[in-house]
Amino acid sequence: MNKKLWIAALLVTVMAVAAGCGNKPTAAPPQTQGAGSEDTVTEVQGETEITEPTTVEPDETSSTPTPDTATSESEGTNSTGGTSPSSENTGKTDTSQATEKKTINVFFTDPEELELHESTATVTYVAEEDKYKSAFEALQQSTDDTLVPLWSKEIELKSVQFKDGALTLDIHMPDTARLGAGGEVFAIDALKKTFFQFDEVKTLDLLVDGQQSESLMGHVDLEHPMTKS
Repeated sequence: MNKKLWIAALLVTVMAVAAGCGNKPTAAPPQTQGAGSEDTVTEVQGETEITEPTTVEPDETSSTPTPDTATSESEGTNSTGGTSPSSENTGKTDTSQATEKKTINVFFTDPEELELHESTATVTYVAEEDKYKSAFEALQQSTDDTLVPLWSKEIELKSVQFKDGALTLDIHMPDTARLGAGGEVFAIDALKKTFFQFDEVKTLDLLVDGQQSESLMGHVDLEHPMTKS
């Protein structure tokens, strides 16, 4: 009899223990929380309630461009709003005037200053003023030993002016460039013959240091202006 009571008590104890184990709460599996979501775990006696994560949706109205979009917009601006060096107009108009050449007659004397001799020279110029300067320079040099310039290289042509058929030459003449009476006559004749061959020149005025001198070298009167005959 005692053995039956002991077995019954043991069974009751085992059942009680088993019932207690069945009521213990089951631990919820760990949840991984991601950016923009929240997991709420609520434990109820004997049960675990899991609330579904709330997902934060990206703002569709955001104006921040993605890297690809920014690159595309930048390329679009360069292709339409900017001007590349290759698109610049490199065909510039050449405004320089063409150089002209003209063969003219120039006049010299012989080593004894006995006569006036005619020769030719080629003048190169762009503007009309350069033509007259070049003609004066041609009177100052000769490649022929038998033709002597009456206008020394020491004589400086300070300025040239031409207007309405009137040509004015302003020179500086050092004393070493002066000639005798015969040389002075030839020098003035050489000057007149050289410049009056230009059709547009009607009068010629020769100034010395900006002044109208009575005589070029002190022997012959100098007209102001000299006129084409």
